[in-house]
Amino acid sequence: MLKITQVRSSIGTKPKQRGTLRALGLRKLGASKLHRDCPEIRGMIARVPHLVEVTEVDQ
Repeated sequence: MLKITQVRSSIGTKPKQRGTLRALGLRKLGASKLHRDCPEIRGMIARVPHLVEVTEVDQ
């Protein structure tokens, strides 16, 4: 499992990047979501690495 936390604001970013954050379930600064580790999620993270922080969580 991956814990994805939004660490920077999406203000001033491109619409595709804002859409990617929404698709990850991140709406506010400091918000966190758990996602399974799969290529689709990794691809989303690769589009917004400067806005999020990723940590691996054992479950």
